[in-house]
Order: sequence, then C-alpha cells, then structure tokens
Amino acid sequence: MSFDLLIVGVGGQGTILASNILGRATLEEGRSVRGAETHGMAQRGGSVECHLRIDGRYGPLVDPGTADLLIAFDLLEAVRYLHFLRPGGRVVTSTGIITPTTVFSQGLPMPTSDECLARLAPFRPLAIDTAALAREAGSELAQNVVLIGASSHHLPLRESSLLAAIERSVPPKTVEVNRRAFALGRAAGAPSP
Repeated sequence: MSFDLLIVGVGGQGTILASNILGRATLEEGRSVRGAETHGMAQRGGSVECHLRIDGRYGPLVDPGTADLLIAFDLLEAVRYLHFLRPGGRVVTSTGIITPTTVFSQGLPMPTSDECLARLAPFRPLAIDTAALAREAGSELAQNVVLIGASSHHLPLRESSLLAAIERSVPPKTVEVNRRAFALGRAAGAPSP
C-alpha cells in the first residue's frame, strides 16, 4: 500500500530539497519511491509542488483526494493544495505566509493566519513557527528540515533513515545545523501524551 504525500511551498523555500531528503530516506530503507515536482514560476516566487509516493506501484503523481500527508512551507500554499488530502489525511505546515506578488502589487486582500488555519481545521493541522526553530538551530535556511522533523511522526520512515538522508543531502558544513533543525522540528511535532 502506497503512502502518498505532497510537499508544497514557494520557490526558494527548499521544497525540492525536502522531497529529495524524503526520497533518499525511503531508498535508505530499501523501499520504492516515486516522485515528481512541478515548479513553473518558482524562480519568481511561484508555487512549487512535489509529489512523493512511498511504496507506490504506479506513477509518481498523487491524485486529488488521496494524499495521506501534506507538508506545507506556507499557510496559503497549505490551503491551495488542501484538496489533495484524503479524508483523515494530515497537514503539517509552517505558520508563515508569503504574500503573492500579484496580491501585493494590486493591493488585494489577504486571508489571515487564523482564516487559513480555520480552512485547514478538518485535517487537524500541525502548525509550526519554522522560522523561529530554524533560527534556534543556527540558520533560517533550515526551515525545510524543521518541517521534515515535525512531519517525521506522520511518515512511514525511521528517524535514523531521515537523519542519514539529511546528512547525505545537505552541504557538509551545514550538517550540524540541519541535525539540530530536525531535532527541534521533531520535538515541536511530537504528539501530545
């Protein structure tokens, strides 16, 4: 049985690196993984989506209404891709919001964080201040690894596989920062007793 997830964000946030880390962790366990990313205008702050199917037998794209997990680097992107989740699916998201260029340039109204979280409520969102945790780890650039740590409780992957994949995927000089980012995210995402 396949475990299907989407990782979504805005260009430059590290969504593709996060997808590569999860794919590498799956291979570390000797399991099959299929993935694809679409990132059209990502260089200009556009939406990025990465599809990942762990133990999937067919193509890499996750159908709307079937994803087990949605990992979002931005609350607006979480709302945008919510229709991909299956009933009972989960959302792990950053609390950050990046104002889209078109909204900013045209002075259009933006939903608030509370409005976004209300839309996500049926999927029991885990919303994390990834920027604060990444800074605590040593670099705001490690927000993607914070999200992997927070999501690790909902992934069918071992913590050791995730850490090994992180170490193999990031530049050597950032390994310790990313290990701390993963640990902080994992602690923040731990289910309450």
